[in-house]
Amino acid sequence: MDMKAGVAAGEITADVAIIGAGPAGLTAGYLLAKAGKKVVIIEKDAHYVGGISRTVEHEGYRFDIGGHRFFSKSQAVVDLWNEILPDDFIQRPRMSRIYYEGKFYSYPLRAFEALRNLGLWRSSLCMLSYLQYKLFPIREVKSFEDWTTNQFGKKLYSIFFKTYTEKVWGMPCNEMSADWAAQRIKGLSLWGAVVDGVKRSLGLNKRPNDGQAVKTLLETFRYPRLGPGMMWDAARDRIVEMGGQVIMGHGLKQLADDGQGGWRMTATGPDGDIVIRADHAISSAPMRELAARLHPLPATTLEASQLKYRDFLTVALMICSEDLFPDNWIYIHDSQVQVGRVQNFRSWSPEMVPDQSIACVGLEYFCFEGDGLWSSTDEALIEQAKREMAILGLCDPADVVGGAVVRQEKAYPVYDEDYAANVAAMRAELEERFPSLHLVGRNGMHRYNNQDHAMMTAMLTVENILAGQRVYDTWCVNEDAEYHEAGDEGEQAKLPAREAAITPDQAAALASVRDVPTRVSDGEKGAPRKAA
Repeated sequence: MDMKAGVAAGEITADVAIIGAGPAGLTAGYLLAKAGKKVVIIEKDAHYVGGISRTVEHEGYRFDIGGHRFFSKSQAVVDLWNEILPDDFIQRPRMSRIYYEGKFYSYPLRAFEALRNLGLWRSSLCMLSYLQYKLFPIREVKSFEDWTTNQFGKKLYSIFFKTYTEKVWGMPCNEMSADWAAQRIKGLSLWGAVVDGVKRSLGLNKRPNDGQAVKTLLETFRYPRLGPGMMWDAARDRIVEMGGQVIMGHGLKQLADDGQGGWRMTATGPDGDIVIRADHAISSAPMRELAARLHPLPATTLEASQLKYRDFLTVALMICSEDLFPDNWIYIHDSQVQVGRVQNFRSWSPEMVPDQSIACVGLEYFCFEGDGLWSSTDEALIEQAKREMAILGLCDPADVVGGAVVRQEKAYPVYDEDYAANVAAMRAELEERFPSLHLVGRNGMHRYNNQDHAMMTAMLTVENILAGQRVYDTWCVNEDAEYHEAGDEGEQAKLPAREAAITPDQAAALASVRDVPTRVSDGEKGAPRKAA
């Protein structure tokens, strides 16, 4: 179909119009432009591309929003990274730990080390609590709290699982599904760790003492020297060089079916609206927002409107001090403070911090848009971050010489009890009614995937557009939670199998969702919780 005929004056024409300049949108735009297609991308942020993978700059200091290791099992993704940014990757050491009451604990947790750090009295109480629940377990295991208490006892559960988990997800552990706990906490055996620890102390065991059978974690990872935004700035520039357009500061106002299989996209910005006509539309916008702006409105708009998101913000502090800790980030397991993680930006890349005498850290707060944290002023948040760093003993507030706040809305799609049915309903309707509309990325598909998975959904979408038919099922991109933690880079040398070649077992494996907690159903919340 030729969209160039009958276009009104002032309208922009394109082969493909793309909503959102995050990893998925820019990957699609780059590959389509490379294939000779005219692309136009709209991005509501006036300053940054990259979405949650952007790098924000403040007075020469650069902040990674969430932390992004550049590692993928997909060779196609690795090759694309190298093609877009061939000369600016550096190799960085990987280190993440848990912080609790002034001490650091390995992450993933090593049970014997944890008991040693807790001291004789507290570790004895932990072991007694562990033995209590082994002898008298909770019989009707419904929640994350039930499952974890049975595995480790109430004491260790409260120290190493409850506080941080509730900070991240914004709901009580006794309302989170036990299935998620079983998926998330794999192979860790407290008793096995203790036995191994005793053998190790006697010189009878030289194995790493962690009490668990897990794959070796990555010891190093690649990272753009100026942060992940460097990758997406380069992708944007390459798209423009190839004749595409990236229009900043313009959000989607309406995406209208033109009745001929194509699209009329209206984007609004500070100087008014622009209109883009295109054969295909690719959306990485949140499904909830897309449904409300489609014309005609989908019959599943109500289902899409019920999709929920978890937001977060980063408070960056510039501190007159040497680096405070060597970790990329540390997890804060302390109920005295609201901060969930603290990043050390120099540990990601020395070039993120311009002054060698200044340490720059980012305190991450998990919240919901509109709640007390989100609505606080930047000044109040910076003061809170300074107080909490002092409570944790990580720095003296008097040494803080600057600060900045970065808010990230819709960072994590929420997997509540209704999300899967709501997503499936909208997906089915859009695929049937609008075959030239393609959903990609984390929010575009309401799937809690990683950066490389978001890219892969875009790569397969481009293959489908260029082929003129649905060759690949983009919803079968794997979202394994261990994807960034273990295995060899580029071990998956090929694109996922074409739809016709996927067996039911393969499809089930590919469609596995990344571990995210779901709520215990209303009928289960009132179930008895007896430890006898």
